[in-house]
Amino acid sequence: MSILSSIIPSQMTLTAFLLCELCAVVLGVGTALVFLARDRHSGAFTQALALLPPIVSLVIMMVNGNIGAGLAVAGTFALVRFRSAPGSAKEIAGLFMSVAIGLACGMGYVVFAGIFFVLMASFVLLLARTRFGEANMRQRTLKITIPEDLNYEELFDDLFEKYTLSHELTKVRTTNMGTLYELSYAIELRDPEHTRAFLDDIRCRNGNLNIVCSREADREIM
Repeated sequence: MSILSSIIPSQMTLTAFLLCELCAVVLGVGTALVFLARDRHSGAFTQALALLPPIVSLVIMMVNGNIGAGLAVAGTFALVRFRSAPGSAKEIAGLFMSVAIGLACGMGYVVFAGIFFVLMASFVLLLARTRFGEANMRQRTLKITIPEDLNYEELFDDLFEKYTLSHELTKVRTTNMGTLYELSYAIELRDPEHTRAFLDDIRCRNGNLNIVCSREADREIM
């Protein structure tokens, strides 16, 4: 039940306002801490998670209970994120979670907001702990730079046969005014512990030019 159900919007008491805002602040800070528990995020993103619930809560209360108008105004805060640097899908989900908590607090459903926070926080931590949906540790993106005079078609086939379970050439591009080629491969390592030996063998073939072996990052939402 909403703590504001018996209060006429134009006659909202200071006590009710402070209670809703305090709950929004506490749950906002809690949301920020949950997303920081297992991952590294920028300070701006963390502060946004903490600030959004009390801001959205105030907007909902100030539109006199008109949910349609409140959602339209509160939605503008979420759109601000899309005008800044692109974030991961998980960061966008975190922002929507903060907005949802703010909406619940602004309507006076502070108990439901608290229950929602506990359920979602537990779910987020469980997904992070189990690494749900993350790429296989053996799967890597390999970028090799070679001189233009080398034939890259079968240059590393024996090394791939030795160190990987599978490999695929996904992209070839020229660099350094066309004097070098950059080869991009999607590979699955036989044993991640032998990555250094694999890279050392490649260095002997490509003239000790740049090599990058990394896990594929999460796709960003533009």
